[in-house]
Amino acid sequence: MKPLASLMWVDDEIDLLSAHLTFLRSKGYEVEAVSSGYDAIDILNQRSVDLVFLDENMPGMGGLATLAEIKKIHPNVPVVMITKSEAETLMEEAIGKQISDFLIKPVNPSQILLSLKKILDNTRIKTEVTSRDYLQNIRKLSMDIDDARSADDWLTVFQELTRWELSIADLKDESLSTMLADQKKDANIRFIRFVEDNYKTWVAQKPGDRPMLSVDILDKVVLPSVKTGTPTFYIVIDCLRADQWVQFEQRLAEWFNFETKYYYSILPTATPFSRNSLFSGLYPSEIENKYPDLWSYSVDNEESLNAHESELMKEFFKRKGHVFNQEPRYFKINTANDSKVLESSIGNLIKNDLTAIVINFVDMVSHARSDMAILKELAPDETAYRSLSNAWFENSFLRELLITLSKHQVSVVITSDHGCIRCFRGARVNADKETSTNLRYKYGRNLNVDSKDAVIVRNPNDYRLPKLTGNTNYIIAKNDVFFLYPNNYNYFQNQFRDTFQHGGISMEEMLVPVSVLTPKNPVR
Repeated sequence: MKPLASLMWVDDEIDLLSAHLTFLRSKGYEVEAVSSGYDAIDILNQRSVDLVFLDENMPGMGGLATLAEIKKIHPNVPVVMITKSEAETLMEEAIGKQISDFLIKPVNPSQILLSLKKILDNTRIKTEVTSRDYLQNIRKLSMDIDDARSADDWLTVFQELTRWELSIADLKDESLSTMLADQKKDANIRFIRFVEDNYKTWVAQKPGDRPMLSVDILDKVVLPSVKTGTPTFYIVIDCLRADQWVQFEQRLAEWFNFETKYYYSILPTATPFSRNSLFSGLYPSEIENKYPDLWSYSVDNEESLNAHESELMKEFFKRKGHVFNQEPRYFKINTANDSKVLESSIGNLIKNDLTAIVINFVDMVSHARSDMAILKELAPDETAYRSLSNAWFENSFLRELLITLSKHQVSVVITSDHGCIRCFRGARVNADKETSTNLRYKYGRNLNVDSKDAVIVRNPNDYRLPKLTGNTNYIIAKNDVFFLYPNNYNYFQNQFRDTFQHGGISMEEMLVPVSVLTPKNPVR
């Protein structure tokens, strides 16, 4: 029978470990026992093993010196250091030299076996446990989807689906991924019906009588932080999905405690509408009416609708009667130079009452993936798309900024204006030449589309949307649909199929995390 794995145990008192060696062999492992670092290196120069148990305190070539030589020959072989010493400096030095585990003598067989399974069988065990747990919970999850009746119910369902999506993605199990994808599709269909039935009521209700929306974030999350007198950083990462934020949180857990909630993005789930609400505390129609000078409409340049976020934010605090000791600062980060300008100001910003920062990189990647074949190849699905955003975050100015902020007594509010969804189905739209160009929502006159593919808004007031040019209609895509015109339909269907888009109605776009980060160890 083929052994489970080949092991090497290096200890100058190897004769005293015969019981451990016999135990491991009885469990199906092949074990090479050697009594010195020199012998170990001689053997490892000839062949490899799957794992090395290494005594730290040996005459001649000691454990750390042996470890260094092993890593020169086989840099990826796992090494478990075994020692009588509990000195922290020794542990740190061993960890710095890339050991996989650290055991204190005397060790017992169960410790050894646990270490082995943790290192060598981690993927298999994780796969088996996750598969078992998901299959045991699949019926309950389906019932939760069937029984979801309230906004809070849907937030719970979405968080559960996101948790399972992240767990199953690591397993690369196609059958489980397919089952979960089917559940998510069913959930989205039901969620869209729920939104259609309730959204007009929500935007007519007062806060507290409806779920938290984009218009509430300043009032319910940012303002309370500012009122404490703690310098507050309000960071909006454009187009950040909930699954991406969960993984960002994991990478920041060393420095921050988190209080994360979810809110519903207003419709359309697109920057000109949802982000203006995040910075104004108003619905788009209210901005158009109260501040017509700050709502500059242009079909050809929708970015012009977000040209006044700083002014809208300041107007919000004036309406609330809050007086700042220092004027709030606002930064929009599109380029490396923008981030350098922000970084150069950090010494002053950590003393400022409020600093707002908009980061557009994630949104830029989602758009670039639609246009660049190489990015679609690098990020062919949600798992790879998350990996791409993780790679950016690990090396980003944002991560460095947050680590810097963790050293100070500040409060950090991080959210997004909306998420995005992977789109597969084109829907034909009839419209005139003055219609907006977005793929997941459109506004203009005389818009026509199949109602199974979109919510059709004939009266903008029903959705608290601006009238813009007078007789304006809106259409908002459902599920994974994107809008195309009849001309060159097949060409554009091929171009935009399997791209990440936003502006429509789906859990991925509408359900957005907002997290308050508190530094764990600020300098006092």
